[in-house]
Amino acid sequence: MNSELIRAINQIAAEKELSKQVILDAVEAALISAYRRNFGTAANVTARIDPETGEISIYAQKEVVEEVKDPRTQISLEEARKIDPNAQIGSRVAIESTPKNFGRIAAQTAKQVILQRIKEAERETVYQYFEERVGEIVQGKVQSVDYSTGTVTVNLDRAEGTMTKEDQIPSERYRPGHTVRALLVEVHRGNRGPIIRLSRSHRNLLRRLLEKEVPEIFQGSVEIKAIAREPGQRSKVAVAPMQPGVDPVGSCVGMRGMRIQAIVNELNGEKIDIVEWSPDTATFIANALSPAKVTDVILEETPDNRTAIVIVPDNQLSLAIGKEGQNARLAAKLTGWRIDIKSESEAAEEGLDQIAAERRRMAETIQASGEKDLLAVAEEILRRTSKEDTSRTFDEALEAAMAQTAGLAPFDLELEGLTTDISEAPTTRDEAHEAESETAAPASEQGVTGAVEEGDPAGTTDEEGQEAAATPITGELEIEGIDAILDDFEEDLDEEDEGEEGGRKRKKRKKKGKKRRLLYDEETGQTIALRRHKRPSQSWEDYDEDYDF
Repeated sequence: MNSELIRAINQIAAEKELSKQVILDAVEAALISAYRRNFGTAANVTARIDPETGEISIYAQKEVVEEVKDPRTQISLEEARKIDPNAQIGSRVAIESTPKNFGRIAAQTAKQVILQRIKEAERETVYQYFEERVGEIVQGKVQSVDYSTGTVTVNLDRAEGTMTKEDQIPSERYRPGHTVRALLVEVHRGNRGPIIRLSRSHRNLLRRLLEKEVPEIFQGSVEIKAIAREPGQRSKVAVAPMQPGVDPVGSCVGMRGMRIQAIVNELNGEKIDIVEWSPDTATFIANALSPAKVTDVILEETPDNRTAIVIVPDNQLSLAIGKEGQNARLAAKLTGWRIDIKSESEAAEEGLDQIAAERRRMAETIQASGEKDLLAVAEEILRRTSKEDTSRTFDEALEAAMAQTAGLAPFDLELEGLTTDISEAPTTRDEAHEAESETAAPASEQGVTGAVEEGDPAGTTDEEGQEAAATPITGELEIEGIDAILDDFEEDLDEEDEGEEGGRKRKKRKKKGKKRRLLYDEETGQTIALRRHKRPSQSWEDYDEDYDF
């Protein structure tokens, strides 16, 4: 008997796909019910079944008292301590009260309760299974069609689902035995099992089909922002990229429209528009009205209403509104804005084009001012950086110049840097004679010394050299400071010239430059240009070494 009970429990658990413990709990509850019916209503009765041997035990909880008045619910302290040595007055003790034979009535009662509990456990398991799949697509076969109400019953193997007329695509016809795919909308507990509602008109059905057909949506590279649907006719889906470089619209459409065409076939030819979502409301509304071209969008938002006035070209007005206003309705559902579509001619009559132009100018002005502020900040940073670099470069150049000119005489500094202005020099003969004497004396001494060392018999003696040194070189002072600078500047420019003519010019300027020399006048603090004349008694080459700068 006990082994047969265990085998029966195992078989039921396998057939009904139930847990063995669930069936054991149901059998224990049935035994308690049968015991109370046949052997009184003792309180706190429990039943235990050994899962290995199948042995059944019934335990009754009795209260420990000094004097027993009701043997069904009470036990003396002496008897209680035989069962539990730690028993005290007022505590409870579990006493085994298993009858030797339940009888035919007890067995029949237990059987009925077991079957009932098994059915309840089976219904609960089915409910949990479908409750976890709410929002997913399920597949089944049409079991029956109620033509009076239009309700379709679909067999889902473990349960039955119902699809009302509101949940059906209007253009579809259902016949028993046809396979259908529908969205599991909701599940409720019922007396005969779970009540399952199916739908093919729900917008989330389109969402799940897109997730199945488009890997980018399933992986998260593309996100579905909103869906507006009129089942069986047309739908609009707003998608946005979640990763840079991903084309959301192209990913959903697929190569040659293969991905979107599979969904269109599943929905019985329903047209699907894929539009790109944008954080800018005006741009999003313009995209939602595709395939119509939008000229401008004017947003009017109040706490109670949000209206978008959309201006389209005259030849795009009917396309923007759609058949019976379908395109405009779907765009309004998709964006959450009330959309008022006007042609360009109507907008011009109402002055809306001027309002739109003014708003565009304001937006451009705000954007331009923001860009100018940013540009001003950038220019200020560049100016400061350039100023610091220029300061550092000037300091370094100044230090290098000071190092190079540290050992030069004042005359050399003036000549090398050309920092002293050249102006008209005094024309007195005495001053010219003194200047010529100062510069000619070293040259005369050098020429005499060279002649004596060479042993020239015609060379002059010391006395004659002194006399020659005392003889000044006559010169003519001219105002040639500016001409000298211009000649030097022209010489620099002509260095790039090529050809025979350029060479002749350079030789001429070089020869002309040898006839001039610059002197620093200490009294006036100016640099003067002095034209030199060759004495007939000596060669001009004797003075080149001294005056060649």
